[in-house]
Amino acid sequence: MRIAVHAKNFQDKALPFLNEMFEVIKQKDASLLLSTHFYEQLKEKENIILPEYETYQPYTNDIKKADFLFSIGGDGTLLECITHIADRQIPVLGINLGRLGFLATTSPDDIRRTIHCLENGYYSFDERSLLKAYTDKEIFGGLDFALNDFTITKRDTASMIVVHTYINGEYLNSYWADGLIVSTPTGSTGYSLSCGGPVVMPSSNNFIISPVSPHNLNVRPLIVSDDCVISFTIEGRSKNFLVSLDSRSYVIDNTVQIAVKKEKFKTKLVKLKEENFWDTLRNKLNWGLDARN
Repeated sequence: MRIAVHAKNFQDKALPFLNEMFEVIKQKDASLLLSTHFYEQLKEKENIILPEYETYQPYTNDIKKADFLFSIGGDGTLLECITHIADRQIPVLGINLGRLGFLATTSPDDIRRTIHCLENGYYSFDERSLLKAYTDKEIFGGLDFALNDFTITKRDTASMIVVHTYINGEYLNSYWADGLIVSTPTGSTGYSLSCGGPVVMPSSNNFIISPVSPHNLNVRPLIVSDDCVISFTIEGRSKNFLVSLDSRSYVIDNTVQIAVKKEKFKTKLVKLKEENFWDTLRNKLNWGLDARN
């Protein structure tokens, strides 16, 4: 078994967990592959005990050596891990050192049991669809896909923008708002949810279109099939706007043509036997909690 590990940032209080994880990997005779960013952080720590390891450079085929990719952090770290693997179909396990953790659901306290489950096949794959952004100018540097969402927002003015939106070339609506979100089912518990969008089952074949602070109060989030192409033109007092794929943001002007559709490949998230989406919703959103219970 070959385990790749990536973390964006971590505090010293995570060091005991990291040492325990490395110890278990060594005990299991598993190979260790560290992202170069993670390795540079580890070098600065005095109390880290590393077994034998190699490093991998993100966005290269170095990652193809791995059987699993451990994401150490929160959901933002896991989203970054998705860009490391792209279409290489390497399963990702999210170990939650962050806060909410809809995607990174594994507790660091369970690392020994987790690696035991991986070693013995006590897991399944939760395949998640992604969306892909198309532009007539190169903007995204090859990382033109997202697991959570694609967003268009105003950038350098307090004024609203107008996002003219089309589905399969047919006019849908002009959103007078601070912006617009196109979310996957996975992203329905993210930015879209905070803007009033619905929670959608991860296996649903849908996109959610959610306006950000719309001026027309009768405009509501809309669920559409993910086999459609959603395209946009943007107007505003400013000529510059912000577009985002997950946590990666880029500045564009109003001459750029944009469309999104479903990505051809999917992402595999590792799902341990006792985990399910409903438990995650109840635990993370505090569903059912009431002073009367």
